[in-house]
Amino acid sequence: MLRRLYAPLIVLVAAFGTACSGSGAPSVPRMLSQNVSPDQGSSKYIKHIILIVQENRTFDDFFSSFPGANGTAYGCMKPPSSSLHPMHRHRGSSGCPSGDQEVPLQEVNLTEPCDFSHGYHGFLKNLDGGLMDGFGLGGGACHGDSTAAYQYVNPAQIQPYWAIANQWVLGDNMFQTQGSGSFTAHQDLIAGGTMLNPEMTISLVDNPTHTPWGCDAPPGTKTDELKASKKHLQYRHFKGPFPCLTYSTMRDLLDAQSVSWKYYTPPVKGGEGVLWDGFDAINAVRYGPEWGTNVTWPETNIFNDISDNQLPSVSWVIPDAPNSDHPAKGTDTGPSWVASLVNAIGESPYWSSSAIVVVWDDWGGFYDHVPPPFQDQWGGLGFRVPMLVISPYAVMGTNSQGGYISHTQYEFGSILRFMEDTFALGSLGKTDARATSIVDCFDFTQSPRSFVEIPSSHSREYFLRQKPSYLPVDDE
Repeated sequence: MLRRLYAPLIVLVAAFGTACSGSGAPSVPRMLSQNVSPDQGSSKYIKHIILIVQENRTFDDFFSSFPGANGTAYGCMKPPSSSLHPMHRHRGSSGCPSGDQEVPLQEVNLTEPCDFSHGYHGFLKNLDGGLMDGFGLGGGACHGDSTAAYQYVNPAQIQPYWAIANQWVLGDNMFQTQGSGSFTAHQDLIAGGTMLNPEMTISLVDNPTHTPWGCDAPPGTKTDELKASKKHLQYRHFKGPFPCLTYSTMRDLLDAQSVSWKYYTPPVKGGEGVLWDGFDAINAVRYGPEWGTNVTWPETNIFNDISDNQLPSVSWVIPDAPNSDHPAKGTDTGPSWVASLVNAIGESPYWSSSAIVVVWDDWGGFYDHVPPPFQDQWGGLGFRVPMLVISPYAVMGTNSQGGYISHTQYEFGSILRFMEDTFALGSLGKTDARATSIVDCFDFTQSPRSFVEIPSSHSREYFLRQKPSYLPVDDE
């Protein structure tokens, strides 16, 4: 397993022209290669990209038993007492590293009662040097049960997601950009990374010390960062900047080409954008005319924009806490929330020119059996999360409903790359520059596919009537 994890890193380093250190350990890649690919027709047929962001689930947690996908029925768990270094542990006949416990994934309800640790240090524990057996360590326990993170959600409780996967595209090889929590993940989904210096050797990680997570944070708020050297990543606690940032985001590329965009976000009592407005951390947006216009609340404004023929070219849609799939919220409305959005677009004139992407922001501490394919100088790639793609041009699969499973290796930058190529925006020059676009989820030579309503227990009217919770979706 270690060989599978680190061999791609050596290849990556070689591709970036960075030699290995004298100790034999692979050095940290310091440059990005340009993985240039044509838009393959997306600019002609796609005029609206809608990115729906959900929270804190791994691929195995939602789709481990989905037919044809890369799932699993069991996981490997390192005993808490084990002191062996990962380099000295090898796969046995069971498929697990020597000394590990083979844990069957247990079926659970969507309303998971525990919120597992999912910051950078939790990522390293879960990863365990690439052995993927540390999910029972540290923050992986729930009420004393160290196997609690080894689970999968009853498919009947996330039926809208399975209905989408059965009919459209399911990506089973999407990785979050960084092995960290939701603050960095939401920055990655608008900025392609959290690099803080021109050399791209320092990046933000984990969460600011105080809310709001952004320019509205109180004075003295601190952040953590990772600093790359040739041999390792250094975690620098409280050494990062105040979380009001000046790095480039997709907003800069979109504005430069006069491409319309909106970021639909929940309101927060006492001030907008506490945790779940990624652009609250971007100085030029928070203190510019796009705050309250392009950045708009509540998130249900997207329904009005669809009805009023005001949907922008690029949209990000952030859920309110009860509709986020986040564990320990005590609600199960997340799948219906996504279905209501997809149905609103699918039943509108926008359907013929839209690409809808659904992705989960981080792994939430849940088990997944697939190791990240490489490690980079920004603490990534992180763990695997689900991705769904819905469009009249979504690749037609072979099952009876037309569902297709993409096994292509993606990261969050793959979604941004698709936006850039579709609207001829240029590149942020961050992880989007190396990422493989999700364009292979589409077939622009096929006849446009008709929309079929996604069944769900709650309609858009339910969410339009729903009062804002004024709760943060996550605090890690």
